[in-house]
Amino acid sequence: MAQQEVQAAPSHHATDGLGTVSLQRVTKRYGEEAVVDDISIDIRSGEFFSLLGPSGSGKTTTLMMIAGFANVDGGRILVDGVDITTRSPQARGFGMVFQNYAIFPHLNVFENVAFPLRARGAPEADIKRRVGDALALVRLERFADRFSRQLSGGQQQRVAIARAIVFEPRVVLMDEPLGALDKNLRYDMQVEIKEIQRQLGMTVVYVTHDQEEAMNMSDRIGVMNRGRIEQVATPGEMYERPVNTFIGRFLGEANLIEGTLQDVSSAGAILRISHGLVLNAPSASTDLAGKKVHLFIRPERISVSAPPADAARPGTNSVAGQVRRRSFLGNVNRYAVTVGAAEITVDIQNTGGPGFEVGDDVALTWAVADSLVLGS
Repeated sequence: MAQQEVQAAPSHHATDGLGTVSLQRVTKRYGEEAVVDDISIDIRSGEFFSLLGPSGSGKTTTLMMIAGFANVDGGRILVDGVDITTRSPQARGFGMVFQNYAIFPHLNVFENVAFPLRARGAPEADIKRRVGDALALVRLERFADRFSRQLSGGQQQRVAIARAIVFEPRVVLMDEPLGALDKNLRYDMQVEIKEIQRQLGMTVVYVTHDQEEAMNMSDRIGVMNRGRIEQVATPGEMYERPVNTFIGRFLGEANLIEGTLQDVSSAGAILRISHGLVLNAPSASTDLAGKKVHLFIRPERISVSAPPADAARPGTNSVAGQVRRRSFLGNVNRYAVTVGAAEITVDIQNTGGPGFEVGDDVALTWAVADSLVLGS
């Protein structure tokens, strides 16, 4: 019954238009180095937005500036159109979930979750109701009297989430909250966090270095590299249409076949790679004609068969190669195939058949439309 009350609560839903976060030319410097360099992002109301990037890319520093724990050296941060750049963390009204949980060891679960409400001077009856609702939402009603030492990692993370949402914030910030959990539990928590976000309609800004986690949970992703935003897009858009080779390599497995772009036209282009091999390529900017480029193609979009390679049909590429390496990944067989001086990775669904072995001659085929020309 308590869980139904939380789901029906009218507090902050995506439809009320609240919870927008706008970063406008935000910069953070440590000495002469700009660790966050003039970035601009508009996060929508009720959106699950992930900042994704390698270590040192500036994603956690960006989240800390949004939270108010790090000063902004340039630009400004707005929430629902109001400039909060110089406000204290307490005055921003955000929920916050940290990687190390930050559970108070001297307080039991109930009092940990109640802490933000007590700090705001909420009445005792209101505290009891809202903490009960929050614990029901994270399925910890039976653990209200336990202390952190009596909880598993996943249970402690649920306490941290309940504490972050109990006062019904418009925006919740999460800094790699699942990094300390094992793989299976991490996936389960991804599903639970996303479901809670949908039920409450809150805006979530989520920091992670885990590509699968970002793609599984996010409405949109902002990929950071060396303090800058490389691309903001939905997971599907970013996976299928990266804007540069960094995104292509960073988000999932990718082939980036180097060559020289020739004969660029609206109908398509020709890419000349090593050993005189020629590939059909999608249409590309005429500015790239004659230049070194990369043909981007995901491993699962390539089919592999026994030779000889068929002559390429219109709209396809077909090349001969030799299996250099085979990896068994459970549901997928991954082949590294040498084609001229290039090595092309191919992922084939494991259907229980014999597959190909190292040293086998093979033919690779893929649709031109499944590839993309990226500048070097």
